[in-house]
Amino acid sequence: MSKVVVYVSEVNEPSRKVIELLNEYKITFEMKNVTEDKTYLQELQTKGIYGTPATEIDGEFVLGYQKNKLKYALGLDDVSHYSSLFDGFNS
Repeated sequence: MSKVVVYVSEVNEPSRKVIELLNEYKITFEMKNVTEDKTYLQELQTKGIYGTPATEIDGEFVLGYQKNKLKYALGLDDVSHYSSLFDGFNS
């Protein structure tokens, strides 16, 4: 099973969608709110990431809400992560 950590600054629309997707597929994850705990912000910044949501899956990051890329990284879909370039065009 993958280790999943979701960094959020607040529960906004993109963060909510990431959390909903993980819950839909019953993925266990840890949520780190960088606004509530500045050590999480520093942790994220040491990895060169300055925006949220940022989802870490086994050490690799998916930034923002990229449904197809998240599903691919989690092994839920065999569609290439490049299909995430088209997320939102038909929503």
